[in-house]
Amino acid sequence: MATPGATILGCLGPVLSADEAAFFREADPWGFILFARNVEGPDQLRRLTSDLRAVVGREAPVLVDQEGGRVQRLRAPHWREWVPALEEAARGGARAMRLRFRMIAAELRAVGIDVNCAPVLDIATEATHPFLRNRCYGFDAETVTAMGRAVAEGLIEGGVLPVMKHMPGHGRAAADTHKDLPTVEATLDQLRATDFAPFRALADLPMAMTAHIVFPALDPARPVTQSPEGIAMIRNEIGFDGLLISDDLNMEALSGTLGARAAAAIGAGCDVALHCNGEPAEMAEVVAAAGRLTPEAEARADAALARRTTPQDVDMGALSAEFEALVNG
Repeated sequence: MATPGATILGCLGPVLSADEAAFFREADPWGFILFARNVEGPDQLRRLTSDLRAVVGREAPVLVDQEGGRVQRLRAPHWREWVPALEEAARGGARAMRLRFRMIAAELRAVGIDVNCAPVLDIATEATHPFLRNRCYGFDAETVTAMGRAVAEGLIEGGVLPVMKHMPGHGRAAADTHKDLPTVEATLDQLRATDFAPFRALADLPMAMTAHIVFPALDPARPVTQSPEGIAMIRNEIGFDGLLISDDLNMEALSGTLGARAAAAIGAGCDVALHCNGEPAEMAEVVAAAGRLTPEAEARADAALARRTTPQDVDMGALSAEFEALVNG
């Protein structure tokens, strides 16, 4: 089988068009990512995930951001609504977070989604930008680590692979990377003791997503996503040897053409370039620049997918009852 492209791509709507199918068949992205624009209901979503896999002829991973709270692509009335993670973790603790994501995993698996972009391992601070703050799990490394491990275990038990984000830590950033490029002026010693610690503790997880943040202590010129020094820190000091995915290349924290952004991310050491909006011309540019998975990236990708499991049957009613007791007790 040919080596897949070093990309994860989105599509435009709830139904895969003939043009999109032809493009994906040729580009052969490693995986796909879905957003609210792709979601209408369970039957439609099952067809879409099946069609995406059919065009590449393999069980390609299908990703989503289903954190609960503001970042939740599958919503009522078909899927459960969740309060922000920061509030839920404080009320229910690690057990509640594990149950929350075990139930989320069941909902995702039922519609053919097998990767969730969680846990969020960024440590909340008073300065954390509102776009991120209530998506975090706590205000210290120990709490975030415990909650993050519970989230990952709940997902894996439910047959959904976790993607920890935003490596090596987004919590100190006071700017929204969707609009601006933040700079975090902390020393390496400060970062090692705080921001890096949850990622180091969960470095055994199969996948991670980078942060579009400049850490002058690592690289004064480039965000981690495009920084060889930043990626080297992730690999060598944090100790993460799983599949490393760039955050969305369309975010305004990055500059230059989409092709230049993709090439810089892959060149710095990201395994896979993520492009989310489904715009055909942009995707073509990213695909051309990212190329195919390197042998090292393909090995990491294969190792990640080998950790997909078929979940055991559980009583979802009992899990929900226990969860409610924890968060409302």
